Amino acid sequence: MDGRRRGDTFRGPYELTEETPVYVISVAAQLSGLHPQTLRQYDRLGLVSPDRTAGRGRRYSARDIELLRQVQALSQDEGINLAGIKRIIELENQVMALQQRVAELQSAVDGAAAAMQQREAAVHASYRRDLVPYQEVQQTSALVVWRPKKAKD
Repeated sequence: MDGRRRGDTFRGPYELTEETPVYVISVAAQLSGLHPQTLRQYDRLGLVSPDRTAGRGRRYSARDIELLRQVQALSQDEGINLAGIKRIIELENQVMALQQRVAELQSAVDGAAAAMQQREAAVHASYRRDLVPYQEVQQTSALVVWRPKKAKD
């Protein structure tokens, strides 16, 4: 294990993040206030999926512990069944992914707008300065008559 998980960037071997899997199942059970068998059941159902060691032991992160507490609260306080809780978690994850995508797209749009403004400024800077702006001729009421010269035979 190199400390990476779910899009987390590697920070070094001894730098911990909330995504770093460090807690064994007994510690995670104590921290979340649940029985270890409940954690195993949640893992089987796909509600909270901890990382695994090479020997297939579960390792929970601080984010996993928080998610376990959230699942317990939804189950006991709100009366939501486990299938409903799984759907809620999936939808929350989908919303987070979409928010991240919107932020990426907004950044791309901002970059494109800045590039367009730079190109527009370059075009304006390339205009010739010796040209005189056109001024519209004012209308007068003078009448000019034009007569062609007669051709001499």
